[in-house]
Amino acid sequence: MRSIQRCLVGIAVSGCSLIAVALLLLGNASPSRAEEACVSLTGTAQQGGMLWGQVALGSTVALDDQSVPVLPDGRFALGLGRNAPSKMTLVVNGPELCVQTLFVASRDYRIQRVEGVPQQTVTPPPELQERLARERKLVREAKARRIARPDFLLAVQQGMSWPVLGPISGVYGSQRVYNGTPGNPHYGVDIAVPTGTAVRAPAPGIVTLAEPDLFYSGGTVILDHGYGLSSSFLHMSAVAVRVGDELAAGDVVGKVGATGRATGPHLDWRMAWLSERIDPQLLVPPMPKGS
Repeated sequence: MRSIQRCLVGIAVSGCSLIAVALLLLGNASPSRAEEACVSLTGTAQQGGMLWGQVALGSTVALDDQSVPVLPDGRFALGLGRNAPSKMTLVVNGPELCVQTLFVASRDYRIQRVEGVPQQTVTPPPELQERLARERKLVREAKARRIARPDFLLAVQQGMSWPVLGPISGVYGSQRVYNGTPGNPHYGVDIAVPTGTAVRAPAPGIVTLAEPDLFYSGGTVILDHGYGLSSSFLHMSAVAVRVGDELAAGDVVGKVGATGRATGPHLDWRMAWLSERIDPQLLVPPMPKGS
């Protein structure tokens, strides 16, 4: 047992898998202990959903060997990606080591055909590759930041608001086919509103990216809500913030447009938790009728 405890503490040195060791420990535990839930989770346990929990102070949390950021008071969030498996393993290493299975509901994703997109945004010419690589790096670095603001994440947990109100024209997870060419899944929710409509922060955060003209997403802002959770606002005609700005819920981020790979004015609102893309629509109330 002592050697196993050393393996848990020194995972970076020993190369041991935290989940593997935890399962080894539970293999010698009584059935009631193995079936006991580590933590009570609230939220949406389905692909694209978010879950919230709290553990004892000083505990560490891992989801399928992915280290989970834990707030100073023990609260944490989990983001479930578009293709999250039906079963995931949650490990809490605190006063006691506990493992529980997280059951994730699957979703059916529609195929969405988008015609009239500028062809160069579907199959970019070779001379644009350097620009695309540079822009991908900007976005990657912005999302890699880890801003430790518990007040931001608490505000998200208490409820977010829509950045704009209007008809929903595109949904999370749908497979996009651009001008007949299959593309990546759509990771956001599209709201079709006129160019110039104000885009407002759905929750507080700090701006980590503010670019007026990215190739695919046009006017783009990334707003970091803390501890690996962020919102992205795409295709805007104007960007009203700068990197480092701290925004409150409702502050103007920019204006709706049709920049980048877009066929008409709309806001593409996306959210990410660490490397997982989650569904913003699961974190806000239903869109008001008649919007």
